[in-house]
Amino acid sequence: MKHRSIRSIAPSPDSALFLDRDGTLNVRLVDDYVKRPEEFVFIDGTLEALAILSQRFANVFIVTNQQGIGKGLMSVQDLEDIHRPFLQQVEQAGGRIDKIYFCPNLKSDHSFNRKPSIGMALQARHDYPNINLKHSIMVGDSRSDMLFGRRAGMTTVLVGDETQIAHSDAHLVDRYHPTLLDFAQALDKE
Repeated sequence: MKHRSIRSIAPSPDSALFLDRDGTLNVRLVDDYVKRPEEFVFIDGTLEALAILSQRFANVFIVTNQQGIGKGLMSVQDLEDIHRPFLQQVEQAGGRIDKIYFCPNLKSDHSFNRKPSIGMALQARHDYPNINLKHSIMVGDSRSDMLFGRRAGMTTVLVGDETQIAHSDAHLVDRYHPTLLDFAQALDKE
């Protein structure tokens, strides 16, 4: 897996940070969905990482596929009930999330808003016209996240288990870090 230097992905005034949610910020539930606030568990160091990254980027967004809604396992209100305490904790720790974009559609719907399609990136650019996707970074833990970032013209950062990306997909990853905090600290040292 290639590793671009941190300097080559340094944030600029028109840059945005796009973050996947499950597996990047919080512990991914195997074969399940986070359906209630008590099931949302931060990955160690996430709050500290968000405090660091919030100082470096003009905007910070979450882009998350939430097909549990499309499957009828939860509602949009359930999702908002999960995000409310999450956002409060981020703010209390000195970080910020400017907006959460989510796609409730099933994978089989082939929605343009579902990653790896770039609908959520285009929504963010529409809502925040100051951002330049080519100066932005996508951080996630899956091939879908890396493909989303690549298709939108962003620099891609894989976090989590490096083996989640097949060798044949290594070209989608610009940088790898074990955790979001590792990435934030490396970026902060630049």
